[in-house]
Amino acid sequence: MQATVDWINGWVWSPALIYLCLIVGLYFSIRTRFMQVRHIGEMVRAMFRGKSSAAGVSSFQALTIALSGRVGTGNIAGVATAIGFGGPGAIFWMWMVAFLGAATAYIESALGQIYKTEHHGLYRGGPAYYIEKGLGWRAYAIVFAVATVFACGVLLPGVQTNSIAASMENAFGVAPAVTGTIIVILLGLIIFGGVRRIAQVTQVVVPFMALGYVLAAAVVVALNVDKVPEVVGLILSSAFGLDAGFGAMIGLAIQWGVKRGVYSNEAGQGTGPHAAAAAEVPHPAAQGLVQAFSVYIDTLFVCSATAFMVLITGTYNVTGPDGAQVFTGLANISAGTGFTQAAMEQVLPGFGSMFVAVALFFFAFTTVLAYYYIAETNVAYLTRNLRSEALIFVLRVALIGSALYGCVRTSDLAWGLGDIGVGLMAWLNIVAILVLQKPALLALKDYEAQQAQGRLEPQFDPRPLGIENAELWVKIADRRKREG
Repeated sequence: MQATVDWINGWVWSPALIYLCLIVGLYFSIRTRFMQVRHIGEMVRAMFRGKSSAAGVSSFQALTIALSGRVGTGNIAGVATAIGFGGPGAIFWMWMVAFLGAATAYIESALGQIYKTEHHGLYRGGPAYYIEKGLGWRAYAIVFAVATVFACGVLLPGVQTNSIAASMENAFGVAPAVTGTIIVILLGLIIFGGVRRIAQVTQVVVPFMALGYVLAAAVVVALNVDKVPEVVGLILSSAFGLDAGFGAMIGLAIQWGVKRGVYSNEAGQGTGPHAAAAAEVPHPAAQGLVQAFSVYIDTLFVCSATAFMVLITGTYNVTGPDGAQVFTGLANISAGTGFTQAAMEQVLPGFGSMFVAVALFFFAFTTVLAYYYIAETNVAYLTRNLRSEALIFVLRVALIGSALYGCVRTSDLAWGLGDIGVGLMAWLNIVAILVLQKPALLALKDYEAQQAQGRLEPQFDPRPLGIENAELWVKIADRRKREG
């Protein structure tokens, strides 16, 4: 099976997708006049605007739902894997895909807000919704929805739980089957409580886990601050093939940096718009800005924390293009969570490995919750004219089964299946947002124009902008006018 998965990945993650992610991010950066730089302050302010309602969650809750999906095993095991197969230079390309991807995240998340609907009393939205309503491509929307349900409900959860099980066994000696049982019980208690319970859990856990991990990494870096300039130099020289040891790996550095960058921050993948659409906000651009900032939090903060820990301590191995070891810092340890645990253990003996295991548990577990929310949203899209309780139940059981299976299967197979899911969604979504970019750009222009007029909290009405099929926003605008 591993050979089949690798063959499919070779097609899905061809160089075309690698460079498409970078080129599209650069294109949207130019079209938005590098909003990811101009609006950093507004991104932070918008996070704390907007209150939850009967139909939607607050901006901050939407951010934490999205971050729970972005901040996962990719921030710990994924970064280590990128270094293991792409060399230190892969980190630079992860930064690059995050910087450019922030503009892509704005576009897709603003579109998710513009074309959201109200389904059984809850806001729903995402690529399937904006593909159908914005482009009129219903068949294409169905393909995306089916692919997303399969990816998020079956393929991706196992990647997260596999890393949890491996780290728990390494740090505490807990058998994978025991870890899997605990995960199943916790998942069942939360996902059977619906979207609101997921939001309640993530708004508490996500900020705590991300801040705690970054602070711990800061301690490691601070204790080795003299090595920071050397590590930065190594990352930059390796990224462009200038380092003597990693000079032949520039292609792999780009490939693994972009692949793991997209897997981690999910910009362009189409997952972020689902959480963005659930937010109760006065203007779609506001949530687009919030989701753009979530890409920064994921990669520039959390992924960088892992990278600096691993590279400063030298607890990593690098495999060259021919399969030979280019650098060996940890004999007999495969690329993954073990690199990060060894790095933390070196600085905090007897505690570091356990800390990483606990951090990874929270990172990966909340990501599985986000996967469930995304899959449920697409089931709701596919069954909006039907009663979907039975299918939702099947989805919950399938996701829990996938999570349990992921704990006991090999890591190579888990990551391979996860990469297929991410790649399929990215291909389908990037094509859609390239064609349907105009409404998101108009929304940003409108938001900026209202701010220039002194309005602190811009309001949205799609009709003056010529945006069609945004029926829910028309109702919101009309209600706002009636209420004065």
